[in-house]
Amino acid sequence: MFYDPLYFVFAIPPLLFGLWAQWRVQYMVSRYAKVPISNGLTGAQVARRLLDAEGLTQVAIEPIRGMLTDHYDPRSKVLRLSEGVYGVRSVAAAGIAAHEMGHALQDAAQYAPLALRSMMVPTVQFGSWLGPILFLAGWWMHLLGLAWLGLILFAVVALFALVTLPVEFDASRRAQALLASHSVLNHAELSGVNAVLNAAALTYVAAAAQAIANVLYYLTLLTGGRQRS
Repeated sequence: MFYDPLYFVFAIPPLLFGLWAQWRVQYMVSRYAKVPISNGLTGAQVARRLLDAEGLTQVAIEPIRGMLTDHYDPRSKVLRLSEGVYGVRSVAAAGIAAHEMGHALQDAAQYAPLALRSMMVPTVQFGSWLGPILFLAGWWMHLLGLAWLGLILFAVVALFALVTLPVEFDASRRAQALLASHSVLNHAELSGVNAVLNAAALTYVAAAAQAIANVLYYLTLLTGGRQRS
């Protein structure tokens, strides 16, 4: 199975796409992290201005360690911004902060895909490591029921990746619209934000493609496309 040429047919294209997507987002973030924002606001200040303008004064903003670790926590209603965003005055920081603020807007509006993704998180965290174990155990021990259970957990992970797409695309759309409507950035700066967020969106597409490719390969194994040697 580990030397099955068919595996590489499924795995290599999404892997290469994923590597390119990661390179592109890092390149765009690095590029626009060097472009100062004309109004002098930090990423945290941009997020605070947009949150307050939308009536979300109860949402807190906190710094978090790491790079590109930015996220919104719907359980605690906290927007956490990374070291390269929270106190940084750049186009990249403004765009990333606004994107995460978009998730807070989704939460306030009870955006269905976000709610679904949040509900799926415990299952995905559990299934992402247990699925491979169950599949391999079932495959090598000829326990197809166990292998199918592992595949189902793989499929849940893939579904999570698919549900993530509209969540992330919508957050970026909201961010871009609010930055423009509240005149936080000028036209040139908005173009930079669009470049950063569009590059980030590709990483989610790549993750979904990789998850789907894994499901299809393992499904091929179980339905007779390849026999265990």
